[in-house]
Amino acid sequence: MDGAQLWQTLIQAVVQGITEFLPISSDGHLVIVGTLLEKWFGTKATGAETVELIVGLHLGTLVATIVVYWKELWSLLKRRRLLINVIVGSVPLAIVGLLFKDWFEQTLASPLCAGVGLLITALFLFAGQRMELNLLELDQIPILHALGIGCFQALAPLPGVSRSGSTIAGALMIGVTRQAATTFSFLLSVPAVGGAVLLKAIDMVRGTSGGLAIGQLLFGAAISFAVGIVALRFLIRIVSQRKLHWFAYYCLVLGSVVTAWQLWPIGVGTTD
Repeated sequence: MDGAQLWQTLIQAVVQGITEFLPISSDGHLVIVGTLLEKWFGTKATGAETVELIVGLHLGTLVATIVVYWKELWSLLKRRRLLINVIVGSVPLAIVGLLFKDWFEQTLASPLCAGVGLLITALFLFAGQRMELNLLELDQIPILHALGIGCFQALAPLPGVSRSGSTIAGALMIGVTRQAATTFSFLLSVPAVGGAVLLKAIDMVRGTSGGLAIGQLLFGAAISFAVGIVALRFLIRIVSQRKLHWFAYYCLVLGSVVTAWQLWPIGVGTTD
């Protein structure tokens, strides 16, 4: 890993660690930042390399999720209803992800898709905070509600559509309390992100991966883990204080800027 790769991986790992847990879409930010870094350093990653790095960075934040929520994850062995809800809520993403895997990977090379996705995330966050009912605790979520939250998560492979933002907002809209919505969202993230990491690991074993060095992937995962621990604890406090609109405005502004940048026909806005 040369100096340019080191800096690019470091920057993207920090971005992943911050944005994975904040409801502002880590994939969307990685697409945008990756595009800017390619212009800055004069490099161009292949689509497979981009996907591989993103999955590697998600491995770090997955471990961060497990560390923060290990008590809740361990308690699933005794909380049968919650365990069933996590399984049911994971089904929509598994189906959509397997059916449209190649198409989703292609969108990870498109800053325009990331910009539009951020606008969708802003809409979800505004709606979630406006329509929240705060009726159901974690162990009271009906199975159909869990499936509905899972349908929101099924949009998450699109860059710019925040997995945590869409699932938390969806849970709030169907009556789940803020703390329960946050916890359930990140319980869902473990099989979701774990499945993506597993699929990419299988590709690497088969020799069909993007070809990034293992050292680069592990370095990025370690940085995203460390930053992710801090970001996740911050998000838990923010949701409990009913301040999701902060992130909605952020996604609205950034999504508008990125979309305009990609659609503008001249100058820096032209796409490769």
